[in-house]
Amino acid sequence: MSQQTPGSAAEGADSPVNSRGTDRRTVLTAAAGTAVLGTALTGATASPAVAADRAAEAPRTPDRIQDRAAAAPDHDRPATAQRPSPELRALLGEIDRDRIEATVRTLASFGTRHTLSSQDDPQRGIGAARDWIFAEMKRYAAVSGGRMTVELQSYVQEPVPRIPVATRITNVVATLRGSAAPDRVYVVSGHYDSRATDVMDAVSDAPGADDDASGVAVAMELARVMARRRSAATIVFAAVAGEEQGLFGAAHMAQTYRTAGVDVQGMFTDDIIGSPTADDGTRDPYTIRLFAEGVPTSETPEQAATRRSVGGENDSPSRQLARFVRDVADNDATGMRVRVVYRRDRYLRGGDHIPFLERGFPAARFTEPAEDYAHQHQDVATVDGKQYGDLPEFCDFGYIARVAKVNGAALWTLAQAPGTPKGAKILTSALTNATELVWERGAEPDLAGYEVVWRETTAPEWTQVIKAGDTTRHTVDLSKDNVFFGVRAVNRAGLRSPVAFPAPQR
Repeated sequence: MSQQTPGSAAEGADSPVNSRGTDRRTVLTAAAGTAVLGTALTGATASPAVAADRAAEAPRTPDRIQDRAAAAPDHDRPATAQRPSPELRALLGEIDRDRIEATVRTLASFGTRHTLSSQDDPQRGIGAARDWIFAEMKRYAAVSGGRMTVELQSYVQEPVPRIPVATRITNVVATLRGSAAPDRVYVVSGHYDSRATDVMDAVSDAPGADDDASGVAVAMELARVMARRRSAATIVFAAVAGEEQGLFGAAHMAQTYRTAGVDVQGMFTDDIIGSPTADDGTRDPYTIRLFAEGVPTSETPEQAATRRSVGGENDSPSRQLARFVRDVADNDATGMRVRVVYRRDRYLRGGDHIPFLERGFPAARFTEPAEDYAHQHQDVATVDGKQYGDLPEFCDFGYIARVAKVNGAALWTLAQAPGTPKGAKILTSALTNATELVWERGAEPDLAGYEVVWRETTAPEWTQVIKAGDTTRHTVDLSKDNVFFGVRAVNRAGLRSPVAFPAPQR
């Protein structure tokens, strides 16, 4: 079914437009109506059942409520939001809470999954976990009609501070090859290694239920559900190793893609997404944090100079990816609110998306709303009557299933929609109070056209959407000095791509 956004007719993606583009009166009229029309046209508030659950489980202390739920309310939907399609709802309905629980408990049962633990013991250690994940992924791939393949992606890491001897690092990678745009790739991962209090302790129990069997369970469950479906673009479901010792598995994977010239247009790591309960017992069971950097990690000096001149600190490809997740996954189909955090990761910390960012790929990190540090990076022990350790009993498997739905909504929509427009530019050869944008036409066979979006420079979300038609050029009668512009693609099913932030072209 076609989708509609403020300032954009549902059938208008390929409608003809005049050569002038969009005049100032049209733009400003659309702007005036957005605040009123945004919810009715693009938003989907939480269902009554979810709303009741939220009320029942909300933190009771007012200052804790403010701290735990600082993101926008449910009805505050961006102008770029996309309604979940019946196909997407059906897919999300297949995500199985009990399977997720079984995965987490099985991974925890290997005792420790420390990177330096045994690689050949069939019952305990990282090798046993690797082999089990590989076998499960192969089982999912068997029903894909050949579209999904599974591999062990390995290399030997030479000694570094947290790896004292040469050690084999192995990622388990399931690839669902796209049928229409196979060269465009999206990645979801969790790390299957674990640790105790001492990061070098490869012997003690380190069940790693929340950190990060929960993230691996999300990647595996999505692989299971999507294996039976035909994706337009390629989706990769990965369980990576070596995270606790230094992000080694993810770095190897990202470098492999970079060396091969793979067009990774989005990567998500799910790391510590197992519980909505904070260390003080307060709960926020319908929120997931999404960390997304502003200034790109891979920014060159030339790009930095341009950014300082024209702005865009809040418009990196990763920020556009995060906005897209809100557009498609913050709704009643997932039952979740996506709280985008404008940081690369938590304060002075990092995860497996960073090696992808370092190599120029858009990437972001999902993490539970408030961590309980008694249940991560801790020896399994009882001290003064308090249980420590990252045990399955402290996970909320219904919550993990909802996080899986957020990931599923984002990944499936990314893969079925057109790719992010390439070559987006604002022409600056002549001084004018209008703004002319150009971009390259995508190669998708179902491409219908493009939309121009814009917002005030102080606004965090895109607030206006203007149809541009099936063209590679559009002029808006607004000054580039005063607002930020972007371009997104639309296909015949009405699915929109992430926004491309244009660079200046003289």
